[in-house]
Amino acid sequence: MESIYYVLCWHCHRRCKHCYEDKFRPYVRDELEQVVAEAEQNSPKIIANLPKTMRFVERVNPESEPQAQYEERIGRIIISGGDVMTEPVRERVLYPALEAIRDKYREVGGVKVVVQTTGDLLTPAIIDELLARGVWTISVSGMDDYHVGMEGDKRQKLITHLQLMFANAGVENAALFDERRLQMSPDTPLYNMFGATEEVWIGKLWPRGRAWKNGLSTATLEDNFCNAWSGGLNFLNYGYAGSEVSIDPTGDVYPCCLKTAHPLGNLTEEPLQALLEDLAEHPAMQAINAGAPEKMGEFAGWSETQFIEAGKTQSPDGRDYQNLCIACDRFHHEVLSDVLDERFRARRAKRLGLLARSDSVANAAAKANC
Repeated sequence: MESIYYVLCWHCHRRCKHCYEDKFRPYVRDELEQVVAEAEQNSPKIIANLPKTMRFVERVNPESEPQAQYEERIGRIIISGGDVMTEPVRERVLYPALEAIRDKYREVGGVKVVVQTTGDLLTPAIIDELLARGVWTISVSGMDDYHVGMEGDKRQKLITHLQLMFANAGVENAALFDERRLQMSPDTPLYNMFGATEEVWIGKLWPRGRAWKNGLSTATLEDNFCNAWSGGLNFLNYGYAGSEVSIDPTGDVYPCCLKTAHPLGNLTEEPLQALLEDLAEHPAMQAINAGAPEKMGEFAGWSETQFIEAGKTQSPDGRDYQNLCIACDRFHHEVLSDVLDERFRARRAKRLGLLARSDSVANAAAKANC
């Protein structure tokens, strides 16, 4: 795939008011041990069920040319949280995961690993430890007014500090690399910095998590979060440019980072490729893949008009609100969750049946050799 967005652990040292997921927050004592242990136990299973290779192909000639020409690229795995730099997530979960990912793809074309962090926990030692484990890009995502202490000019001090640490470690600014140079220099360690702003990223914010509960989303029906990168757009296009899915610490898989109301499946027990292949022909999944969520209910008798009407609600602060994400959630709750659960159970039964037949054949062979 081109990209996998893997949320490694729920633990974060911040409780940002604009966060799309309530589970990203500080945990202490028994709760902290619980979320870290969950991530620690699930991560090896999830990584084992990631694609066998992270190579993908991308069209390189204009769409107007009659014969399509493709070039092979190296895909990326973005490891995020929470904040994976927190203790004990970094030592117990992040570093073993980075080593497992490096080892999995070392002999099959490689992978570009991106580690995302708010930035304020980075140190020169941690940067060196990340690079030693094959991290390609360190992505600092906390550069916005929603992060306490980062408002306005306050973040410039941290930006300057981070730039100095990166320069000393030989990590270059990704903003200075165009796409061709990135392809030609895949081993050059990079960094980037970004945050939630109207102009650069997310824009009007999502109707999700604390952003929703705090009344921060001003998105309208015209703001289609699905029809964009890290939305559902192209998530089914396994092996081709544009393909990306999101994975939770539980192993649950979603077609977008903002997450649908129900997962597609779970990577602690099934391979990602098999999951996507099973769902590829379902009309609801094809609608999400096309960035047209308003069409996902047609197979169940939901017209586009009905779906759009289902996107109407009131925001927690009492405003009339309408967005396709709200409609998507309602359609999942009323229809699609049961469909996805049924497909999940069918895939599990098929795997168990194949395993049983394999065991039967092995036992018969063992008896024949006695």
